[in-house]
Parts: sequence; C-alpha cells; structure tokens
Amino acid sequence: MASFRPLCVVGSVNADITVSVAELPQAGETILGHALRRDAGGKGANQAVAAARLSDAPVRMIGAVGDDPDGQAMLQNLMDAGVDAAGIWLGEEPTGTALITVDAASENHIVVVPGANAAVAIDGVRFDPDEAVLAQLEIPLPTVEALASAVPGFLAINAAPASHLSAELIERADLIIVNETEYAALPEVATARLVAVTHGSKGAIMLERGVQVASAAAPTVAAVSSVGAGDAFCAALTLAVHAGWAHEDALRAACAVGADAVTHVGAQPPLRGLASYA
Repeated sequence: MASFRPLCVVGSVNADITVSVAELPQAGETILGHALRRDAGGKGANQAVAAARLSDAPVRMIGAVGDDPDGQAMLQNLMDAGVDAAGIWLGEEPTGTALITVDAASENHIVVVPGANAAVAIDGVRFDPDEAVLAQLEIPLPTVEALASAVPGFLAINAAPASHLSAELIERADLIIVNETEYAALPEVATARLVAVTHGSKGAIMLERGVQVASAAAPTVAAVSSVGAGDAFCAALTLAVHAGWAHEDALRAACAVGADAVTHVGAQPPLRGLASYA
C-alpha cells in the first residue's frame, strides 16, 4: 500500500460538554445524568487529530477559536496530537461548543453552538497540490463551496450536518462522505464521482456515480460511545483513498477505525497507525 500524503482539514473546533444517561430524553422530559465530561471536539478538529494519529504524514488545520480559555485549550490539544495549528485564528466570538448526551447503548444527541466557527474562511490560504483537503459542514457553507476552486489537489467533503451542496462542489469533490440519513436527505450527492455511505454498526458502502463499487462490514465491538466514530472514519477513508488504496481496502480499514473509535469515550479516541487496520 502506498505511503500517506499530507492532509489539510478545514473545519470546526469545539469544546465538547458530554453527559452520560441511561436513556436519551424524550421531548419535554427531564432526566438525571450520571457523568459529565469536558473534552476537545468539533468535527474538523476530531478529523485532524484522528488523521495525525493514523498517519505520520503532515496534518494541518484551518479554523477558528475564541480568544478564551476554551480556545487556548483546544489549540494546545491539536498541537499535542501533532496537528499544525498555525492556520487557526482567534475569532471575535467564543469558542464553539457542543452539548452531547450519550445513552447506555452509546447512541447520542448533539447540539452545536458554532461560536467562532461561524467566521472560518479561506481568504489568503494556499493549498498544496500534493495535500488532500477534508472539510465538513459545521463551518459556513460558502467557505466549503469556495474550496471547489481553491483546492488544486484531492478534495474530500464530509457533508455533515446535512446541507444541500452546489452542483459545482459535488462535481469537483474527489470523495464525499455521508451517513445513511444524510445520503437520504441529499439526493444530489448520488451523482458524485465517489461517495461513501456509512451505516453505523452495519458498515459502509462506496458508490461511483450512484453505482455501488465496494462494501465493508463493521467489526463487532463493545461500544462505549459513537461520538467520535464518524470523524475517525472520515479521516481514515480520506487518507487511504488519497494514498491510492483500492476501494475495498480503504473502506474496510475505515470501518475498522470507526469500530475502534466507539470503544473509547470522547470524540478524539486514541488510534493506531492506519495500516494496522487494513
């Protein structure tokens, strides 16, 4: 398998506040939680940290945090994980925050307050033709759309949270990653050149122009929390596809990474080198 190449993540940085409960609350219901955690998060930061742990290739991030203690802590967390955080600036709004509720079956509800993430832009940012760029939709959609013309190399889009994408971005993207709910909500991505659709514990499939070309099952594990699984999967799949792995190999490894992620608490699980999951 080919060696990994540089990756630039354009995305969100959040402080995650997570409460564990026996069952997720219904509308209007008040329940008691039994554990409260404060961790590093944000889909962008999660994917950047996962990529840095999965690969020894350079990983950098473009984003924004607030000029506050959470922002400083999130920057330090990225640097400690080996991510180049020079492209993250201090915004005028507070650092983004995610409020997460996780039940005993590891299912979750997440509410994100964007904060400084709402100011993320790529004005003046230069992308190297050899690096992959991975973005999500917790930052302004115009910023993500601008990547279609700004990125000279490999471009991957994790279309989450679900938001309709322009025909230009869909045609430009080398890889689009969605879960089954997002795929159903975004029929336009069916025309993309390469789409990965995750199905939770059932694994994932890959489609070229709407035709299935690969599938992979997810290993059976003792799940603790699914919060970090999707982002770990995105990082793994982007690295593998950009490195030239066969579709089946890339999808199988990404599913294994996602399965490993659910065995850990928090959105940024400890991971091994990606080749060990193949």
